[in-house]
Amino acid sequence: MSQPYAYDRTVTVSPALGWSVLALVFLDELLVMAALGVWGADVGGWPLAVGAVLAGVAVWFFFASPKARYGGTVARPVAKVLVIGAAVAGLAAAGHPGWAVALAAFSVIINGVALHPDIRVLPEQVDTR
Repeated sequence: MSQPYAYDRTVTVSPALGWSVLALVFLDELLVMAALGVWGADVGGWPLAVGAVLAGVAVWFFFASPKARYGGTVARPVAKVLVIGAAVAGLAAAGHPGWAVALAAFSVIINGVALHPDIRVLPEQVDTR
């Protein structure tokens, strides 16, 4: 019988490890925005660098963040793939193919690990009074 989730429920994750994974997800998001800036600077100087970063942040804010106004079960992953994909492609186009591969691998791995049920529920458990 198949399980309704990708992970074996016998594998549990401590909250400390879970928060560490979420911190790495945040680092990944910062690296993605920096990569967009690298592409913008390479193609059009600092104005395009700032514009690319602001566009990435706006898409993330409205569609990909955990509390995104327009995020959902389809919009959130699509937005993440588009923004991360643009950052990876931008790094490669700017002449940094090794860093592009490293960013892609890191993004896929850390976001995949963050899908573990014990990690995914951590932000919901925080009291935000």
